[in-house]
Amino acid sequence: MRRGDLLRWAVFAVAAFVMNFPILATLVTALKPPGEVMRNPSLWVQAPTLENFATVLTVSDRLNVYHYLWNSTVAALIGAVLPMVVAFPLAWAMVRRGVGRAVLFPTVVNLRALPLIIFAIPLYMMYAATGLLDTRLGLGLILAIVNLPLALLLLVNAVADLPVELEEASRMDGARLPRMLVRVVLPLCRPAFVTTFVFGFITAWNEFLFGLILTTRDAVPMTVGASFFFATSGGGVQWGVAAAVMIVAALPPLVLGLVMYRRITGSMVAGAVKG
Repeated sequence: MRRGDLLRWAVFAVAAFVMNFPILATLVTALKPPGEVMRNPSLWVQAPTLENFATVLTVSDRLNVYHYLWNSTVAALIGAVLPMVVAFPLAWAMVRRGVGRAVLFPTVVNLRALPLIIFAIPLYMMYAATGLLDTRLGLGLILAIVNLPLALLLLVNAVADLPVELEEASRMDGARLPRMLVRVVLPLCRPAFVTTFVFGFITAWNEFLFGLILTTRDAVPMTVGASFFFATSGGGVQWGVAAAVMIVAALPPLVLGLVMYRRITGSMVAGAVKG
């Protein structure tokens, strides 16, 4: 191997270690027994144990990690799928008919730049009046609204990259608009749908603010429920248990991202080069 290749691999290894250091430190802490966490702050584990993970996965009267995981899964699926259902026909209408392209599109996309905390009070009052507080459906709906700008942006770009001749040929064959959208446009936009779903699911899964404000018991998501494992009865912090529950909470979006990595990268560059 040439010196230049060695240097590049060395830079890559250092960069990978630095960027993943928080994850490594959390994983190492989760594998340490309580006494070693305070005595040994290094990345070396002297006596590895799964005790912290066993504590997290054990159901008690106050803590139920499976309940939190299920709540997050349902809410994240609603928050990832519903924006695509709404944004897909809207994206086609914007691109092919120019509906709302000048005003509605930039307005919706720029709403994502606003801090979410400004919506907290009116949303809480509205949810309290409609009975959506502490429900998976209510949490999923607000997560869908959070993800709508990204879904609309990605799907507008995907539809804009499609040749209009395919739609014209479908119309000449007698296909009506709904059939054309489902049979022609939707399959061609599949890579964009995959990217939208993955990013939407991860964003919804990691949402903490609305999970904290809009849930109390029945619909508490994993991001909020994980904080319940930190404190001990004496008021201290169980660092090993805290690290273990953070690893458990990070696994679903991490696995989804790794499984869908190739599809995401492929869809992100699709249409970048036109010949």
